[in-house]
Amino acid sequence: MTHCLIVDDSKVVRIVARRIIEEFDFSIEEAENGQIALDACKRRMPDIILLDWNMPVMSGIEFLTELRRSDGGDHPKVVFCTTENDMSHIQQAIRAGANEYIMKPFDNEILSTKFSQVGVL
Repeated sequence: MTHCLIVDDSKVVRIVARRIIEEFDFSIEEAENGQIALDACKRRMPDIILLDWNMPVMSGIEFLTELRRSDGGDHPKVVFCTTENDMSHIQQAIRAGANEYIMKPFDNEILSTKFSQVGVL
């Protein structure tokens, strides 16, 4: 079963994402910041990560940089999900190892398209 980690400091966003991703028949884990997400990855490396940019404790970009340096950290597909639409942010995310990028708010169609593009659906 495909395992997805949803990383966002907003409980509402995590709930919405979970409801959509559950329809894909994935197992799901949640984290409210990058440090909790890294700890989760050490326990069980996910197949795909839906990652927020702006979070307390450890930002999405800091998490992604650490993830890609860790053992097995090259495996998960990472889809950044944020309100940041500046081209420099998108380029920074891709350079750090993101596979795709979506804007909030998102819906089932957007997530299924991006998850298909990165090869997990």
